[in-house]
Amino acid sequence: MRSSRHPAAVGALAAVVLVLATGTAPASAVRTVDKVPVAVGTGGAVATVDPEATAAGLEVLRRGGNAVDAAVAAAATLGVTEPFSAGIGGGGFFVYHDGASGTVHTIDGRETAPQRMTSESFTEGGKAIPTTEAITSGLSAGVPGTPATWATALDRWGTLDLRQALHPAIAVARRGFVVDQTFVSQTQDNAARFGLFTSTADLFLPDGAPPEVGSVFRNRDLADTYRLLAKEGVDALYTGPLAQEIVDTVQRPPVVPGSTANVRAGLMELGDLASYTAPLREPTHVSYRGLDVYGMAPPSSGGSTVGEALNILETVDLSVLDDTQATHRYLESSALAFADRNRYVGDPDAVEVPLEELLSDGFAAERACLVDPDAALTKPVAPGAPDGSYGGCGASATGGAEGTEGTSTTHLTTADQWGNVVAYTLTIESTGGNGIVVPGRGFLLNNELTDFTFVPSQGDAPDPNLPGPGKRPRSSMSPTIVLQDGEPLLALGSPGGSTIITTVLQVLVGRLDRGMTLLEAVAAPRATQRNTAAVQAEPGFPRPALEALGHTFTTTAEIGAVAGIELLDDGTFMAVAEPARRGGGSAGVVDEG
Repeated sequence: MRSSRHPAAVGALAAVVLVLATGTAPASAVRTVDKVPVAVGTGGAVATVDPEATAAGLEVLRRGGNAVDAAVAAAATLGVTEPFSAGIGGGGFFVYHDGASGTVHTIDGRETAPQRMTSESFTEGGKAIPTTEAITSGLSAGVPGTPATWATALDRWGTLDLRQALHPAIAVARRGFVVDQTFVSQTQDNAARFGLFTSTADLFLPDGAPPEVGSVFRNRDLADTYRLLAKEGVDALYTGPLAQEIVDTVQRPPVVPGSTANVRAGLMELGDLASYTAPLREPTHVSYRGLDVYGMAPPSSGGSTVGEALNILETVDLSVLDDTQATHRYLESSALAFADRNRYVGDPDAVEVPLEELLSDGFAAERACLVDPDAALTKPVAPGAPDGSYGGCGASATGGAEGTEGTSTTHLTTADQWGNVVAYTLTIESTGGNGIVVPGRGFLLNNELTDFTFVPSQGDAPDPNLPGPGKRPRSSMSPTIVLQDGEPLLALGSPGGSTIITTVLQVLVGRLDRGMTLLEAVAAPRATQRNTAAVQAEPGFPRPALEALGHTFTTTAEIGAVAGIELLDDGTFMAVAEPARRGGGSAGVVDEG
């Protein structure tokens, strides 16, 4: 990996130390781990949202494992320490650069709908059921893809087996980890939902309340579940003893006795689990400023939408524009690409996705000609026509808004000394998934099927993201790897629902076009334009000059939580995680230098 410039060392950022406070275990049983947002060094690197996960990945690298091994170890640890964002009850997308061959591969670990699901499963009387009822239900649970993703990655490109890769996570689950404010806040925010289910309340609401900051949280049930997978492989979940337990939980959620809540049962059956696969798909690819940008193809819309927006942006030289014009172009390209995403992208095994045309330079030029440097487009804009015939400023006649998408996801990035790099985004959808812990197993189930559009949303045009049997809902996860002259330069991703796309895009623009270091690009105030009337922006995002162009804004506390790695000119790794968002992230290298 090579960088066009060497980012300055950032010494002013203080480490956030997880100090062990009073818990039920002796101090020696729980390690204290530094939480730092940037690290520079050699031998390999890991960036995640959590210090225990980063430490797990680094431990694997130091023992001779590669980036794939480290990614699985870190992801499994996030299932312990970030259980409301990811875990074996969910899914994700895995993008991998192979150092030996110079090729990029991807694994589609997206959850699938049960075979009994139809286009009307989220409707009653022709109308969408309440979103709140769908979110906390068995109906919203898709067949998990995360275990199959881990097995596929390790089998194809890893050096460890699953038992070895799970070892660090098992240790953390058994000895416990120090609870921080983010964990407490997420538990409190979901207390009403978690309290509906006996298994979830027992685990996350002991004595009827969330654990306290500084206490030690253990998940012995999850440690035992990981041990089962380590012994029997992931078949234990798809065809073995765990399969029946998952189906039972989905079909008969363990609602507390006496509750009057309307918790809908799910449609999942044993055959749905047994038939699950995590297929390899060709990555998306665009050329941007002489770099090669690889991402995740459908059913993720991340690679196509980031790629299309980059193609639109490449029609102008952002480096010579002032900040207002560069940001204006970023916002407009995002809106245009989102219009096309909503109209055309879905599960490629169920609908025809014009991916090649969406990522073509001709289509990008046709969309870019709509951008007025002096005035913002009226939103929502209509989708274009990726039909191979370009030359004007065309737009199709019909299209509509995006559906809902949960923001609780996590991302990790790993790299090793042999040129292997992983960008891996994984999720259980909403914070806390569907709110239901599989009894005795220590993990939450996902509610990914709420990523489907419940009723047609594209006017007279077909909606590519309606539910269907075995179908994978559209996602916005955008794990991204950038190559320079065939060598990895940069890898990154983020959580945040549909704001993932704009977060990744904004960081890429900041780093590649606007002269920022990776850390500066990650830390900069964010805004997201997803073809909506108003731009959502963080409090520090500059607005007056953009408002003069016609952009309107609403304020949101924070957008995304990036974890990325860049290789610098001198061959060292720079691992970068969020300095502040979501309580700050954790970056580390094998050997600091």
